[in-house]
Amino acid sequence: MAKQDAIELEGTVTEVLPNATFRVVTKGGHEVLSTLAGNMRRFRIRVLQGDRVTLEVSPYDLTRGRITFRHKS
Repeated sequence: MAKQDAIELEGTVTEVLPNATFRVVTKGGHEVLSTLAGNMRRFRIRVLQGDRVTLEVSPYDLTRGRITFRHKS
């Protein structure tokens, strides 16, 4: 079976929630509830409010995603 393609978006973290969960607003204005990807947890990459991030969103549920990269400011 082929892996489903995720949609990559860029956005800004607006709220930090418990359990490595974040509320991200994309450039298009959509709000996405997202968690940290495994590699970001493994290497302890800190994500704070106001950080610009890249996230993957499932084509089936556009309100949830996974943060895969934190851009340098």
